[in-house]
Amino acid sequence: MEISLQGKVAIITGSIQGIGRATAEMLAANGAAVVLNNHENPTQLEEVVAGIRAKGGRAQGIIADVTKREEAQKLVDAALALGRIDILINNAGGLVKRVPVAEFDEAHYQTVFDVNVRTAFLMSHLVLPQMKAQKSGKIIHFSSQAAHDGGGPGAAAYAASKGAIWTFTKGLAKEVASLGITVNAVSPGFIAQTAFHNTFTSKEAQERMPSLIPLGRVGTAEDVAKVVFFLASPLSDYLTGQSIEVNGGLYMP
Repeated sequence: MEISLQGKVAIITGSIQGIGRATAEMLAANGAAVVLNNHENPTQLEEVVAGIRAKGGRAQGIIADVTKREEAQKLVDAALALGRIDILINNAGGLVKRVPVAEFDEAHYQTVFDVNVRTAFLMSHLVLPQMKAQKSGKIIHFSSQAAHDGGGPGAAAYAASKGAIWTFTKGLAKEVASLGITVNAVSPGFIAQTAFHNTFTSKEAQERMPSLIPLGRVGTAEDVAKVVFFLASPLSDYLTGQSIEVNGGLYMP
């Protein structure tokens, strides 16, 4: 079965590396026009856009801080200029840094929730008028295995923010289901990208990790992108309010 996203328009936040980039490239390779985003690295953003275009895909890059409403609107406007908004992938986010609860200040907590939760709320809020008018749309959030197990040392704020994303996914899914809009989440485990290498800094720790995963290897950005593609495609039309765990069996609900 060949699944095409031809004629679809997708917004992907945080899309210059890792999972975001792999997702952008996969959606574009399967026909979607993609609006990509980064807030501080225009050179790398343009490299990703150029790479997609070189392979015949349609892509546009927008420099914007999507924790701010007026800047998040730039992505929505760019997508609307293409005629519609079919897919929103809220990939922007991150750990920020590891700080024990007893040691972090309010600014750290606020930053973590801004980049992981506020961005998803803002982008969802801004695309919904168009999706409602179309009577269709797919919103895909990024939660994390940390939402279930609390994360590692110093990651309580991050884990809490990803737990918030999971409950937001379910709540929003209920609100918009009757409008033909689905809302789901992807919850990656250990994925071989920058965050993984920053967490497991020693070669010994990196080599030990696969032995803890039932499938015997650390995941790749492409492993996650395949699941996102499924959620963005017609194959997932009867799926909403769900979180798909992509962790090689390390965590099983």
